[in-house]
Amino acid sequence: MTPLVFAAVAVAGGVGAALRFLLDTAVRRATGERFPWGILVVNLTGAFALGILSGLPADEAWRWIVGTGLLGGYTTFSAVAVTTVLLAEEGRSRAATAYALVSFVGSVVAAAAGLALGSLF
Repeated sequence: MTPLVFAAVAVAGGVGAALRFLLDTAVRRATGERFPWGILVVNLTGAFALGILSGLPADEAWRWIVGTGLLGGYTTFSAVAVTTVLLAEEGRSRAATAYALVSFVGSVVAAAAGLALGSLF
């Protein structure tokens, strides 16, 4: 990896984190705080986008920049883990279980759909 690609991955990671913040905030404003819809939407769309990228015939540098940088900064498994634990600690075990299952299964399905779509090009 060249220094320029390394710098681009770092910048793209910051952009991805900012996009995550903006989308999560917008979704939470629209849906409320009762269920973590914002991060769920972020992770599902991120998995779909990474699936598309993985199916496209892209240059390795672009895979690093967009996949690792932008989408790595955009999606977040740690937020899923913490939110699941917080829901469980609040006594909302059904919500915690549903959130964990939908996050995992939904992300796998979204990634597969994105990969299928990206493979068409």
